Amino acid sequence: MTTPLRLVVFDVDGTLVDSQNHIMAAMQVAFGDLGLVTPPRAAVLGIVGLSLPEAMRRLAPEAPRDLIEGLTAGYRGAFAARRAQAESPLYPGARAVLQALAGQDSVLLGVATGKSRRGLDHMLRTHELGDYFVTAQVADDHPSKPHPSMLEAALRETGVAPGNAVMVGDTSYDMEMARNAGLPGIGVAWGYHAAAALHRAGAARVIEDFSALGPALAALQEAAA
Repeated sequence: MTTPLRLVVFDVDGTLVDSQNHIMAAMQVAFGDLGLVTPPRAAVLGIVGLSLPEAMRRLAPEAPRDLIEGLTAGYRGAFAARRAQAESPLYPGARAVLQALAGQDSVLLGVATGKSRRGLDHMLRTHELGDYFVTAQVADDHPSKPHPSMLEAALRETGVAPGNAVMVGDTSYDMEMARNAGLPGIGVAWGYHAAAALHRAGAARVIEDFSALGPALAALQEAAA
């Protein structure tokens, strides 16, 4: 009996890479250059995962469209400048897990991120991760999370059914996106949203470190069998 292909889709910021220092520094530049007070750290990290314009609208809900556009452009430029100096580090265990999963013939890996294509390509190139992922969905091509478009595209590209796929992410937006696409979500507790928020958003599992991902995937597969 042939083992069906399984698709494991990862978020990036807060899941694979710890980008919070770059994010906060870029946000301070974006708001400061326009004479605005930078939102608190918790508020900024709370919108990580959304597309950038949507994130700015949530951080500055009273701002007119031109100001949102200015904040978005300022953030992009500041983040790119920080990234050029040093890429955000991978979380401990991330590379080993990707290597182990990619080594399984029945497993395909994907990415679904609020990053731009340019930002994702830079991260994958810097950390030499590009060969692991067969599908990569970015904010340039889709509505913001939690809309299911990114996951629906990943499923189409790989030919994997929702019942054989899983989303791994650190935010409630990731878990809601998975639910909206009809597949389970595994939340990671080391990212930018609290474990309780991940559970409320529908996470099937919440793990404390990457070593727990393999067992969590196996448990989901067994439950679906």
